[in-house]
Amino acid sequence: MYDYVIIGAGSAGCVLANRLTENPQTKVLLLEAGSPDKYQKIHIPAAFPDLFKTKYDWNFYTEKQSYLNNRQLYFPRGKVLGGSSSINAMIYIRGNDSDYDNWHNLGNQGWSSQEVLTYFKKAENQSRGVSEYHGVTGNLHVTDLRDRNFLSQVFIKAAMEFGLTYNHDFNGVEQEGVGFYQVNQKNHQRHSAATAYLKPVLSRKNLTVQTNSQVTRILFDGKQVIGLTYNYQNIEHEIRVNQEIILSAGTINSPQLLMVSGIGCAEHLKSLDIPVILDLPGVGQNLQDHLFVSIVYKCTKPITLANLERPDNILKYLFFKRGDLTSNIAEAGGFLKTSENLNNINLQLHFIPGCLINHGFSKRKEHGFTLGPTLLYPQSKGKITLHSKNPLEPPLIQPLYLAEQQDLQVLFHGVKICRQILQQKAFDTFRGEEIIPGYQIQTDEDICNFIRNTAESLYHPVGTCKMGNDSMSVVNSKLQVHGVKGLRIVDASIMPNIIGGNTNAPTIMIAEKAADMIKQEEGSR
Repeated sequence: MYDYVIIGAGSAGCVLANRLTENPQTKVLLLEAGSPDKYQKIHIPAAFPDLFKTKYDWNFYTEKQSYLNNRQLYFPRGKVLGGSSSINAMIYIRGNDSDYDNWHNLGNQGWSSQEVLTYFKKAENQSRGVSEYHGVTGNLHVTDLRDRNFLSQVFIKAAMEFGLTYNHDFNGVEQEGVGFYQVNQKNHQRHSAATAYLKPVLSRKNLTVQTNSQVTRILFDGKQVIGLTYNYQNIEHEIRVNQEIILSAGTINSPQLLMVSGIGCAEHLKSLDIPVILDLPGVGQNLQDHLFVSIVYKCTKPITLANLERPDNILKYLFFKRGDLTSNIAEAGGFLKTSENLNNINLQLHFIPGCLINHGFSKRKEHGFTLGPTLLYPQSKGKITLHSKNPLEPPLIQPLYLAEQQDLQVLFHGVKICRQILQQKAFDTFRGEEIIPGYQIQTDEDICNFIRNTAESLYHPVGTCKMGNDSMSVVNSKLQVHGVKGLRIVDASIMPNIIGGNTNAPTIMIAEKAADMIKQEEGSR
């Protein structure tokens, strides 16, 4: 029998598997629905768009979005060792101090900015060296890109001409400003949670990792967790657990698994003939995500990432780990306020020295560059619900993007700001025709329609099993599920509110902190 069974070998699950098995007496089983991460393109930084809609991706789609002209949006999630950290753009961002102080002020003790900084630093191996804000002894490598595209430097110069300030470190004293993103890479290859945390400890005798194993139900004796069932090679297997089941399946799959197991809104569960273990109405609610819009220009010089798959680029990477394939695509960006009256930033920028259209599926032969505003703090909140009681059927994803008018206004101002940056003197030598949205899109109404027609997820869903003490919270500040024993949730779904930036680093921090809490409880038993 295992002491802990971890569901999901994503960013959080890999951390937990490593930390909990540091004690050789603790037996851990890690179950992952996806495959091992042996495919070469997983580890080549610039190849990550080629992983979308493959077997390494859950390939989810949202429900039709009423405020995005009834479009269904593509919603990638990693289905592989490392989870979404194996298919993302590797950007290392922690968010804003105020994000975590807000969590703390909501009654979540231990989650203030100063307290979580300890775990960000614990996780980090920072190539720039140790400082007040950075650690160098952690598992996760954080580094600067080796070969930046020249256009990324041009973007930073243009943004400064526009009036933004240069920021050397978005994870330091101040988040606001523009600069180069640091990335999770080691030796110029992707440094996923699986590479950083799981592979170094696979030889531990107290750790068992099983891939291609999708958990179908959590089992209870009354309100006590006793085990789970999982599907492996189309056969259902059952496992019993001694201490806890830790749910790290992510913002979509964690609430789905709770609901098919009988924990969620009783009315919803009963409508699908699911026996109710616990009426917990917050399960699946509070879904938040970052929405992104692309503004694309032709480039007058052949210096973009359009030639990634040229033989010389491939050879340069394979033999020397140099060149365009070391790029994380979104090399530079920034954080800003759309109004001076705001107390905090509300917009993130991503600059891509290439044409990013429709998640990269719409290929273009010409050279181009992309700048996109990202809505950091959406007021619109959606939900995850079940389509059926079949755990192998995808749930219904309803983000309700732009349901709140304020969200549209932030992106509207973001589009205008991005256009102004791209019209600065620094781009004069490189700027060709505006491909998207196109110069014909000028009026306020046209810009808003453009946003509704083209906005896409930036792949940062959080919040569907939120931490807190109110009636809609799912876990307490120790990440234990309210009302049952032996069940904890450790992933991005526990965020009460979305953070101001990319969500991978915060998810790893959550897992580092959770592992410490679990160990402390073990020590007091």
